[in-house]
Amino acid sequence: MRKLSRFHPRRLALAALGAAAIAAGPAAFAAGPSAPAVAPAAALAAAPKCEIDTPVRFSGLNWESNLLLVSIEQFILEKGYGCKTSTESGETLAMLAALQRGDVEVTSEIWPGQIESAWRKALDSGKVIGVGHVFDAGEGWYIPRYTAERHPDLKSAADLARYKKVFADPEEPGKGRIYGCPAGWACDTLNVNLLKALKLEDDYTLFAPGAGAAQKAAIVSAYQRKRDIVFYYWTPTALVGALDLVKLSLPPFDEKAYACMTDPKCENPVPTEFKGNKAVTGLNAGFSKRAPMLTAFFTKLHMPGPVIDDALGWMEREEAEPEAAAQYFLKRHAAIWKAWVPEDVASRVEAAL
Repeated sequence: MRKLSRFHPRRLALAALGAAAIAAGPAAFAAGPSAPAVAPAAALAAAPKCEIDTPVRFSGLNWESNLLLVSIEQFILEKGYGCKTSTESGETLAMLAALQRGDVEVTSEIWPGQIESAWRKALDSGKVIGVGHVFDAGEGWYIPRYTAERHPDLKSAADLARYKKVFADPEEPGKGRIYGCPAGWACDTLNVNLLKALKLEDDYTLFAPGAGAAQKAAIVSAYQRKRDIVFYYWTPTALVGALDLVKLSLPPFDEKAYACMTDPKCENPVPTEFKGNKAVTGLNAGFSKRAPMLTAFFTKLHMPGPVIDDALGWMEREEAEPEAAAQYFLKRHAAIWKAWVPEDVASRVEAAL
């Protein structure tokens, strides 16, 4: 949550104008709307008042694009709409359950295709709605380009069966290692089922890092040392944009096969390309009814691919926190976010930057 210090220059300026108006006496207020003495009253009249009187609670999913989105949205809600905000940390499915209960009210980034069954149940419950088109997302198994050049016949995920020595697992001799996503993430189910579908279970371990940061650190460390590595990752991300990677091919997308791949109880998974995802914003239905103006904001929110890549790339290069990257985005891409909000909200956000 962001609060102005009582010594903040803007607050001191308003106080000074107010004092001047009082000193000038009643005549100052009789001078008409153009008189400078009434500026404090006008400023107070224009001050934002949130349409709900409780903090807007966000899901704090711990990957870069979501952390960036939450920081952008919180800044706009706090400075533009006059709302308070808070964040609850958790993983995808746990936060989806919290969204249905109303323990959180906004999940900034949901990939419906990745949690197909759970998302459908959440929508059918009537307790959750999906709005907007946040960005287009994708997933895949990747190798560095230098690995592809060393092994030109390695083109598909199925080809990995012949290359387990190239990607040797240091903890399980005789097996290769594929770096998956952290346990508890929805993509873990997809990767487990894909490994099974490709009949790679006897040849590879699917290594699950303890957190997203550990996953990224392992990939970057291998890349910097020019060590061969195969791993799951998603886009948009700063990492995929920053490294020279090759995506391993999979069979053409099949809706039925993919639906089974998203199910932890899928008995006979069939390999298929990952589903392209139109990421949406998940809202608690009760919150949406109480906050129609905020719902309109979330519905309009859209990040073109090059724009979110730019903001994530800046955050990576500068080793910046999401809050700093949010300010970078808001200053650099005003034409994008101003289309999401009314003019008065945009003016207040811009003044706060």
